[in-house]
This record gives sequence, C-alpha cells and structure tokens, in this order.
Amino acid sequence: MMKHSLSKLSLISSSLLLAACVTSSPTGRNQVLLFDGSEMATLGANSFEEIKKQETINQDPAVNAYVQCVSKQITDTLGEQPDFDEWEVVVFDSDQVNAFALPGGKIGVYTGLLSVAKTQDQLATVIGHEIAHVQANHSNERLSSSQITGYGTSAIGVAVSGSEYSEIGLAALGLGVQYGITMPYGRAQESEADIVGLHLMSEAGFDPLQSVELWKNMAIASGGAEPMEFLSTHPSNTTRINDLQSELKNLKQSNLQAPNCSA
Repeated sequence: MMKHSLSKLSLISSSLLLAACVTSSPTGRNQVLLFDGSEMATLGANSFEEIKKQETINQDPAVNAYVQCVSKQITDTLGEQPDFDEWEVVVFDSDQVNAFALPGGKIGVYTGLLSVAKTQDQLATVIGHEIAHVQANHSNERLSSSQITGYGTSAIGVAVSGSEYSEIGLAALGLGVQYGITMPYGRAQESEADIVGLHLMSEAGFDPLQSVELWKNMAIASGGAEPMEFLSTHPSNTTRINDLQSELKNLKQSNLQAPNCSA
C-alpha cells in the first residue's frame, strides 16, 4: 500500500511539474520546456565550439561579409537577448545545402546553401528559419521531451555542464542528421520555423515573396529525391510553398529596408 501511495504521489508531482512548464510557442502551440535559457545557451555554445573544430571554416572575406550582412540585418531586429551578448556567425566550407542556429546566438551557414539560395532575400529566408528555431525554443522542447521519456538523461546533463562533448547534445539541438543521430526537428517545429522565419525576414526588410522562390529552388536542387512527406520529419517542398503563400497575407509592412548585402 505504501509503495503504491508513493508511486501515485510521484506521478502527481511529475504531472504538476510538467503542467508548470507548459508554455505556448510563437504560433500558439503547446510546449513543455524544462530548461532555462542560460542552460540552453551553454549547450549551444559548447556544441558550436565542437562543430568549429570538426568543420572547415570559410576564409573568403567577400562570402563572410555577405552572410554576416544578411544575418545581422535579421538579428538586429531582435534586440538584446537575455542569455547571451551577441550573435556569432560562421561560414563553413561544405557542399551541404544547409544552415543552422543554436541557443546562445550561434549561426552556421554552409557554402553549399549559397548555390541554392540565389539572392540575399532567399538566404534571409533560410537564416530567418533557423533563428526561428531558437526564438521558438525548439531545442529546449526537444531536450525536454528526451528528459521526460528518460532518453539520454545522463548524457544531456554532461552536455549542458560542458565537461564533455556529447552527440546527444547535438541531436537535442536539431543537428542529428549531420552527425549520425536521426533526431531532427519534428515536422510541426519545421513548419512553425517556416512561418516565424518568414515574419523575421520580412520584418528585417527582406522580400518575403522570395521565400517561395527559395523553396522552389530547393525542390529543383533535390531533383525530386525528397522522401514522401509522411515518412519525413520535414514538410514536403510543396507543403512549405503552400503554407508560406497562405501566410504572406498576414505579414505587416516593415519599416526597414534591407541593405545591399551582395558579395
């Protein structure tokens, strides 16, 4: 009887804790967030340092100035951040058509993306999308989900403490596909980042119509090789285009005009 009562009390306590940690995402979706911003910023900074050791950092001044210009135009609209002082942007030499952003203000862009994001507005679409993952606490959400299910609890603690690099830490930040752990962001998070990112790039003065063109380019670059949508955690290119076109009517007119960032 005592054991049963203790188990029931533990379940009630856990339920109350989870209820206290439920919040709303920027689009109104319920999230459970168990970690504070400083913990996520530490994990992001530690992971970014490891990525910089493993990847080749691009040294082309023109390419770096271009990516920095587009990124800064977006991050400047966000104002001061509570858990870090400034955004760090690094360009990596790679054929990957990809970019990422981590808690703690870390942004990575692979040069392969620049052949598909053909204009600064299209690059702003991707960078806005990746920053949206951070602003919407998607890494915290994924890490919290892993904690709740008991997956990788000890390794996550090590990754947050910074005492040892952990692939689970990278996976929790949505970098799993690149590093051999199949734990990418979920489809709901990807769709949310599309919408939030669209608003971010538009508010920064970039042309939101180019978001649709970007995903058309992505569809061409994939050569029709993307998996069927129900087998993928990412929305299909067609779904993304349709969702972005629907959201365009909800954008507010920006008071900013993006600079000419072209290299």
